[in-house]
Amino acid sequence: MELRHLRYFTAVADTCHFGKAAERLHMAQPALSHAIRQLEAELGAPLFTRTTRQVRLTPAGEFLLGEAQRVLDTVEDSVRGVRRIADGRLGLVRVGFTGTSAFSHLPRIARAVKRDLPGVAVEVHADLLTPAQCDGLRNGDLDLAVLRPPARGEDIDLHTLEVEPLILAVPADHRLAVEPVVSMADLRTEGFISYAAKDSVVNDAVMRSCQAAGFSPHREHEAAGTAVLLALVAGGLGIAVLPASARALPLAGVVFRDLADAGTVELALAWRRDNDSPLVRSVLEVLEAALAPQPHEVSR
Repeated sequence: MELRHLRYFTAVADTCHFGKAAERLHMAQPALSHAIRQLEAELGAPLFTRTTRQVRLTPAGEFLLGEAQRVLDTVEDSVRGVRRIADGRLGLVRVGFTGTSAFSHLPRIARAVKRDLPGVAVEVHADLLTPAQCDGLRNGDLDLAVLRPPARGEDIDLHTLEVEPLILAVPADHRLAVEPVVSMADLRTEGFISYAAKDSVVNDAVMRSCQAAGFSPHREHEAAGTAVLLALVAGGLGIAVLPASARALPLAGVVFRDLADAGTVELALAWRRDNDSPLVRSVLEVLEAALAPQPHEVSR
């Protein structure tokens, strides 16, 4: 039995007329009648009762009709699925996020993929530093990454999402909390709260900004992530310099101030250059359009 036999059979069952079924199938009626007789012979049971005036399904035919429709529907679903995979519109994409970029950019990423690629699921890998994300892209654990450049190696391509200025976070009762303008030099005697990770791009940017102002920061405390870092600031344990997107995480007891002469940090969408997956390419096209630079979001 071949799929064409099931299609022939369902066409006759739907129309209860060999001539109309043959027209629907764009074939000659004698050829269709012969194919149905072959199917009946193979199954060992009549599928239709035929008279000069009408064609009706037998009990065996009624049973086969339900099964045939299920089989043909499954085949059609499979064909559509394969085509959608080939077109990059069906599958699972794994995305890494550095620091709290999951809070600032994941909502837009998820919304854009759901809207434009409803057959694609997003698997989130959060709180990864840039080196770990680059390794994930290379070994195939990640398809895309939202990271802080620079990316190590020449096999990673980047699409800049935004360039953020560094800002100041101080306790609400700190002397600088009411200053309209703060410079890096004003932080010379302050105790800093920094990220604990040794590979933190933000820490490096803060160090460069402090050195450009003529001093090295005195690090009093370290935090594993931005939420803890801000909680330590709120507790009066020190000040922090971090990307402007930290403002998206307001916390009672913390005041944010612009820094007149601080540096910047970049956030970028990254992927392996030789990744020729249609799925990854489709998601990239959607995200590059959806994630146009916007006012400020965080990572470490």
